[in-house]
Amino acid sequence: MANLTTNKPKTKNVVKSTKKDFEGMYFIRDIENLTGIKAYTLRVWEQRYDILETKRTDTNIRYYDNADLRFLISVGILNSNGIKISKIAGMTKDEVQLKARVFSESQIKNEGVMQSLGDAMLRFNEREFIHILHGFIDKSGMESTMFDIIFPFLKHLGILWLDGSVSIAHEHFVTNILKHQLYAAIGNLDVLKSANAKKYVLFVPNGENHSLSIIFAEYMLRVRGQKVFSLGESVPLEELHVIVKEVKPDVLFVSITNSNMNLIPEAYAKTLSNNWPNLNVLLTGNYVVGKKFSLPKNVHVVADQKDFDVYVNRFEVEMKF
Repeated sequence: MANLTTNKPKTKNVVKSTKKDFEGMYFIRDIENLTGIKAYTLRVWEQRYDILETKRTDTNIRYYDNADLRFLISVGILNSNGIKISKIAGMTKDEVQLKARVFSESQIKNEGVMQSLGDAMLRFNEREFIHILHGFIDKSGMESTMFDIIFPFLKHLGILWLDGSVSIAHEHFVTNILKHQLYAAIGNLDVLKSANAKKYVLFVPNGENHSLSIIFAEYMLRVRGQKVFSLGESVPLEELHVIVKEVKPDVLFVSITNSNMNLIPEAYAKTLSNNWPNLNVLLTGNYVVGKKFSLPKNVHVVADQKDFDVYVNRFEVEMKF
């Protein structure tokens, strides 16, 4: 009798699993969104270069854990800096992650301040962290501090997470300090509304809990004399109808920072556009900046301070009646 298993594909680490077993795991779409490595490319790398040991569910679906994610982000960093995948495949995982960290550190400006902040963070020394932060704010202002110091620092923090040098606790420690500092700065603002001020509704989509970007956006908008309605994090789409109907905003400002299997940025942007075709929509966050999306005409990506000012100024002119 013929061997019925002869032509079955070979699968590594196949396990019988339930949905609960894969909580906190990542599937190939999540990996594509988080690393920027296309699913097709990743499959080729796995098959041709054995870049990772493939894990599969009992239904033959690829999945990845946190260690895989960290490694693949490092692989993506090296590959985007010109190192061929064939060469990366010849390195150990430790070598890949170390080299990715070196690339990250070589791009850091204001290295002394960054190192001081990092040292205070590792020791969870809140007073020292705030002292260093205030020194730079006093010298350069809040906006320059955020763009030149804090955002690069947070990006570097993500690299440190890759090799296990820092934990989620460190990230939360830093972001909570920054939120408090921004809220205090907002509370101390005393600016007149612009004659052509527009109404902005700021929010983070449902399932997202990273609100630092929209708090900073609120600060920047208030400095520029705009009217702001901030809803914070994890806002269900249907709840936007309530505030849009009541306050009649001119602009929706949304930050998408994390991969969310229930939220595809391109589709989400089209949904916002379809619901409110007469409003402008601004998108920002790690999950959209630098990505290639096909977006409706009323949806724009804000990558930096220059983009921010361009759109704020444009909206004041375009929507003046």
